[in-house]
Amino acid sequence: MYLLYSLLLTLGFILLLPRFLLDAFRKGKYIAGFRERLGSFQPPFADDARVIWLHAVSVGEAQAARPLAELLLKCFPDHKLVLSTTTLTGQNLARQIYSGKAARVFYFPFDWRWTVRRTLRQVQPAAVLLMETELWPNFLRECSSQQIPVALVNGRLSAKSARRYSIVKGFISQVVSDLDLAIVQTARDGKRLEELGCPAGRIFIAGNLKFDAGAAAARTDLTETLGKRFGFDSQSNLILAASTHAPEERIVIESFRRVREKLYSKPRLMVVPRHPERFAEVAGLLQDSGLTWKRRTEPATEIDSECDVILLDTIGELAATLPLASIVFVGGSIANFGGHNILEPAAAGTCIITGAHTHNFEAIIEAFVEARAIVQLPPLHDREVVVELSRVIDELLQDSDRRKQMAERASNLVKENLGAANRTVGLLKRSILSDF
Repeated sequence: MYLLYSLLLTLGFILLLPRFLLDAFRKGKYIAGFRERLGSFQPPFADDARVIWLHAVSVGEAQAARPLAELLLKCFPDHKLVLSTTTLTGQNLARQIYSGKAARVFYFPFDWRWTVRRTLRQVQPAAVLLMETELWPNFLRECSSQQIPVALVNGRLSAKSARRYSIVKGFISQVVSDLDLAIVQTARDGKRLEELGCPAGRIFIAGNLKFDAGAAAARTDLTETLGKRFGFDSQSNLILAASTHAPEERIVIESFRRVREKLYSKPRLMVVPRHPERFAEVAGLLQDSGLTWKRRTEPATEIDSECDVILLDTIGELAATLPLASIVFVGGSIANFGGHNILEPAAAGTCIITGAHTHNFEAIIEAFVEARAIVQLPPLHDREVVVELSRVIDELLQDSDRRKQMAERASNLVKENLGAANRTVGLLKRSILSDF
């Protein structure tokens, strides 16, 4: 089965190669770190210290891993921490937030055995920690054959992913059996992983690291800089559309226009697309909207404090904008991408709206809905959701007490669920890091 998987991976790579090359030349995607993805590093890794390898796919996982990484460095000061990502945006952010912490930030290898072997030969990890659902068959198999312990940390498995994996359950059971330890977010995640074949004795529940990462949300110097430039203060009604996908920007812009037509005190909007390669596309939507708008990356001008919309066309600045917002819409949830992290806006004390598609954060959203700490829109077509979103925003802007109560409930939920990083490191110490 592993041979068939490798053949299919190779076939898929060949078929998608023209698209990869096109995106590489047009958008700079995929070509970055290509040598590293093949297991070639410049300069080579040094072998003078034991290495803990932490893998986080993209931006969300890299952010969530911060409290775990900091605790690992504190508990194992004689070891080096290295961090890998898969995406370009994750790589760029990781180089910022792990500067001075991780000894190396690099790209995760393509999942062929020869590239995995080359990478393991370079990195020489004493242990590997995989964030969330990174189950790469050849990587896990090779680590097992080289007796390199591997743990899944902050593990999650949605019902949708579990159903997909169950189609090839015989193969997946071999893959998950190569995990030495699976530290998952909830009992539900653990049960699904066990049903796929992971031994029950290796599965432990520690909670969600994103609660710990979210607790770090606070005003920073950058918050003050942005607030001053764009004229945001305690009286501003800023609607922040965070981590958006198409067609969410169009929906949010149209909803915003409807709200502004109703209210005497005009709110303002900040749009933060999830992927940098879409900044120009969203700028085009704003240009056609009839609203006044500015890019964050443009030179500051006098009209910045008066424009209707700001396009945050940067990476890594979203967290600093959260304390400025009255309402945060978290994207990837009207478009069916499973939603994005609501915990940072919750910790920042903002009122949160999300769409219907939030399966990536199933347990968290359920807890927030039950506590009346979030507004979740029903599943609707684009035209209907514009009307519903504008209605919800309008009601929240006119009811400051409700906004405050929702924000307090959300902040309290974050505080009540802290400690996943400590529990995770405790479990790691008792198992794969016991000899460190």
